[in-house]
This record gives sequence, C-alpha cells and structure tokens, in this order.
Amino acid sequence: MSRMSDENHGITPDVLLKAYACGIFPMAESADDPGLFWIEPEQRGIIPLDRFRVPSRLARTVRSDKFEIRVDSDFEGVISGCAAPQEGRENTWINDVIRQLYGELFRRGHCHTVEAWRDGKLVGGLYGVRLGGAFFGESMFHRERDASKVALVHLVGRLIAGGFRLLDTQFVTSHLSGFGADEVPRQRYQHMLETALACDANFYCWPPAGPAITGAGALQPISHTS
Repeated sequence: MSRMSDENHGITPDVLLKAYACGIFPMAESADDPGLFWIEPEQRGIIPLDRFRVPSRLARTVRSDKFEIRVDSDFEGVISGCAAPQEGRENTWINDVIRQLYGELFRRGHCHTVEAWRDGKLVGGLYGVRLGGAFFGESMFHRERDASKVALVHLVGRLIAGGFRLLDTQFVTSHLSGFGADEVPRQRYQHMLETALACDANFYCWPPAGPAITGAGALQPISHTS
C-alpha cells in the first residue's frame, strides 16, 4: 500500500477530487492528528454492483421499511456518527481536516449521505464521494441493528438504477465481504475507474426523501442484476 504524507494541509476540495480521479484517497492517523496522508492500495476493495448480495434476513428488514431512508439531509449528523467509537472500532481516522474537506464537497454536490432514520432520529447511515459513474464509499455507522446495512442496500439500489459502474470500498472488511466485496489489483482498478469516470450517471434518479423510497423499490434493481 502506497502512503504519501501531506502534513502541510495543502489539500483543497479540488485537489481531493483530482486525487479520487487518480485512485488516491486521504486518511488521518486519528481524530486528534492534524495531518493527512494519501493512500493508494495495491489491492483495492470494491463491491461489484452486478454481484451485490443481500442476505435473506436483511432483505426482509429492508422490505419492512423499518427505517425511513433519506439522502443528503444531515451530513454533519452522518459524519459525526461515523467518527464516533463503535463496537469493533474504538478509534477513528476522521479528523477536523477531513470534516472540513468533505463538508465542502457535500456543499458542492460531490459528497452524499444515505441515512436511516427511526422515530425522527438518525440511527445509521453512510457517506461517500461521487464522480461520474463512480461512488467512493468512505464510512458508515449504526446506532440500531441493521441501520447501516439497510442504508447500504438503498445506496446500491440507487447506484444501479442511476447507471453507476463502480462502488469503491477502499478496503475489504469481513462486514463488507458478506455483501460480495472483493479486492482487485491496482492496474485493474485503474481501468475500472477510468471507465466509470467516463459514465454519465445520475445519483438523483430517485428522490432524496419521501414515500417513493421504499425497501422493495431499493431491492428491485439489485434483484435484476444479481
């Protein structure tokens, strides 16, 4: 894994977007670390959109519409949830610089959230960066069981329906492998990225909130490609 330091904070939102287009992304050592470093993994984690797997129990939860799904309604709430300690993840790499950079990308329309709400409270979700037909997943969190997983299913349904070609997960975890996440070598990833960036995809093929976003609707495009 290649790692390049940028302790001078010379990263702007425009630089960040150019880095994603080249297959590079930033991280920090911890929430208290004032610096960032660039990462370019030798093996890149992706979820093939045409092979996304939804376990049957989770599919039932998605169809039940237990959670209200919203898109891009509470970026600060989502990134704060992702930065908070969780079971199996005591430390976070989301520092103040990350918050500022991705907050600006959100305001520009290049960063998106998919949120799970219940009883008027944000209980899970994820955020990531969009460029062309590529979506770069950054982090996810949950405060109730399955909340982040349901958000991921809704994200994938939206990406497939919107004509996206690549869902980048950066790395493969045991959690993501259950959905079909896999690793691809850097050279193959670069080819996939170039193809996706040239694609004219639509993240808002579905509305960002409201009764039109149902679990059954999210699962429909997934079942057609599986």
